[in-house]
Amino acid sequence: MRDIEHDTDDASPYECFDCGTVVVRTDPPGDCPDCAGRMRNRRTPLE
Repeated sequence: MRDIEHDTDDASPYECFDCGTVVVRTDPPGDCPDCAGRMRNRRTPLE
């Protein structure tokens, strides 16, 4: 993996594990606004 500069002011897409809702935010949204499920940053790969 290459080192990159990450600008924390950039908006990131977050997706709900339960219902699939996607929101774009500059800060982690916490729970899903639609179903209160857990959100994940789509820029971070699942492993």
